[in-house]
Amino acid sequence: MDIVYASLKRRQPAAVAGATGAAEAAEAVDALWAHAEPADGLQHASAQPADDRIDLLLYLLSRGPSDPPSQLDPAAVRAYGLIARSHRTSPTLLQRYLPPELPRATDHTAR
Repeated sequence: MDIVYASLKRRQPAAVAGATGAAEAAEAVDALWAHAEPADGLQHASAQPADDRIDLLLYLLSRGPSDPPSQLDPAAVRAYGLIARSHRTSPTLLQRYLPPELPRATDHTAR
């Protein structure tokens, strides 16, 4: 299982509390599930809204090593694809959040 942490930055900061925050988190998770494809390997997703962003935690099925090896973590690439697809096609995510940022290269030599 691969676990990927990502955030979407808000277009405008908002005070999020109580039921409003829970509803917003549920909407974000629903959007992820609605746009997930089998190749994404999504097993579980959670969201935690904050004033300036929403934090996402995605649990993805592990895949074999990338061929050819890449500096980008394959799980992060799959998560980015899912989040970007959800952001593009969900009116709620599109209105509230900026597009996701591309994953950064990582050093896999320590693995």
